[in-house]
Amino acid sequence: MSTSSVSPDVRRVWRGARIPLALVALIFAAGALLLLGRGEQTHGALEPGSYEPGGAHALAQLLRDQGVDVRTAHTADEADDAIDEDATLLVTQPDLVPAKRLDALRQHAADVVLVTPGAPTLHDSLPLVQPVGQSDLGTLSPQCTVAAAVAAGDVTLGGIGYSSPGARSCYPGEDGGGTLLQLADSGGTTTLLGSSAPLTNARLADQGNAALGLHLLGAHPKLVWYLPSTTDPALDDTRKSIFELIPDGWYYGAAQAFIAVALLALWRARRLGPVVTEPLPIVVRAAETAEGRARLYRRAKAAGHAGETLREAARTRLRTVLGLPRDADAAALVTAVGARTGRPANDVGAVLYGPPAPDDPALVRLAGELDRVEREVGRT
Repeated sequence: MSTSSVSPDVRRVWRGARIPLALVALIFAAGALLLLGRGEQTHGALEPGSYEPGGAHALAQLLRDQGVDVRTAHTADEADDAIDEDATLLVTQPDLVPAKRLDALRQHAADVVLVTPGAPTLHDSLPLVQPVGQSDLGTLSPQCTVAAAVAAGDVTLGGIGYSSPGARSCYPGEDGGGTLLQLADSGGTTTLLGSSAPLTNARLADQGNAALGLHLLGAHPKLVWYLPSTTDPALDDTRKSIFELIPDGWYYGAAQAFIAVALLALWRARRLGPVVTEPLPIVVRAAETAEGRARLYRRAKAAGHAGETLREAARTRLRTVLGLPRDADAAALVTAVGARTGRPANDVGAVLYGPPAPDDPALVRLAGELDRVEREVGRT
């Protein structure tokens, strides 16, 4: 009675699973194509690569179309590397930047635009500027002589109002403070915006928002778009690495311990002496050793090396039988063997010094030829 297995084999499993696997692969391929088609996108408020309502991709693209080189910086080091005297600096969250770092950036930029700077920034970097109330977003008129505001006309602004002696105040809010304040700086200007609304994707097409953004940020060939982040270690003056927390004495102690361990290792290390021969624990017959070595040659397909070993052994024996010195050269050995056996010198040279055996049959033929030459020399 024959029995048949009812458990599914590989073929049955593949037939049952190939359609679901094909569907999963199709879904992954479609997702990958969608991601590649969308390209690299970023997220976040005033991100120049973000298409979200709060992002600023539209304004960044308009600036690039006008020939402005927009450089995005997410760390203080990137902003330092990108800034120069022909660049406008936009800082989206100036309160996250330490005063010394912000002042250094302002000194190297032609013009600076700060979005919604709060009390920390005003106190440390702009002590003459005072916040004046808070107002809702709305359509405001410039009521000032700032060129960018005059060119833009009415815009969507609000938020924090600012005032400062000698500064030009635009777009006054409900409390009278200007939601756009521009101060004369060394070699350029510093502009404060009470709200980021006119720069965002959602509001850029309203009123004169686009014109205001282009005039404020596109006055120079380069724009450094700096988006500070709380994850940037360069902005945290209180953060220290673990190596900075280790006292100096620990480094000296570790160096001394390393030197002591190295000296101890050198002292206790054993010097290598001459090679010492040791007797084998058992007696191995020569035939077994030769057979094992032959198997290794065969497994490695080293017919040429095995043939050369046979030739060298035969040449050594022939020198002894013919009374030649152990260092006799090939010409002397071939001449002596030819004279003893009557064979042509070319035939003797081909057997004793010919090319390596390419395979096992050739090795067998070579072994037979060597044996015949030795027998002929021994008979004469």
